[in-house]
Amino acid sequence: MPLILHGLTPIHWAVAGAAIAAITLCLLFVANRRLGLSSGLEDVCSLLLKLPYFTRSSVRAGRAWRLPFIAGLAFGGFLSAVLGGGWAPTWDLGMFDQVIGLGPAGKLAWMFAGGLFIGFGTRLGGGCTSGHGIFGLSNFEMPSLVTTLSFMAGGLATTQIVYRVIFHWSA
Repeated sequence: MPLILHGLTPIHWAVAGAAIAAITLCLLFVANRRLGLSSGLEDVCSLLLKLPYFTRSSVRAGRAWRLPFIAGLAFGGFLSAVLGGGWAPTWDLGMFDQVIGLGPAGKLAWMFAGGLFIGFGTRLGGGCTSGHGIFGLSNFEMPSLVTTLSFMAGGLATTQIVYRVIFHWSA
């Protein structure tokens, strides 16, 4: 199945999975680090905010590897977009725009609210989907299983509500 935005063929799932596994194993065995992005967000915030939460030693200790990791993810995504057919910023939200039709301010508010929900869920679950779903599950951690199932159930419920209820009312 081609990608939605520009019709390119995606990387085979097994290749992508093997790459994620290799990164996870390298972080664990070479650097004795856990894969996760929410702690990387704490590092970025700690550069700007001098609140006690962001100045604790556990946050500062990971900056040396997490900040380059986060920068590499952003750069890799940008590079992939450019090499994969071009990149252009857009306000187009596809079907959501056709059905809901929010303007730029409404889209910013929608994305901001979504970010707050994601941040709340990440703190409530004690980590992000990558930390729990990839690293925690591969280590057979029961809290990661519960959290991953909760993330997945929330995503499925939200998708069903948006597509079957909100889009149906607006049609």
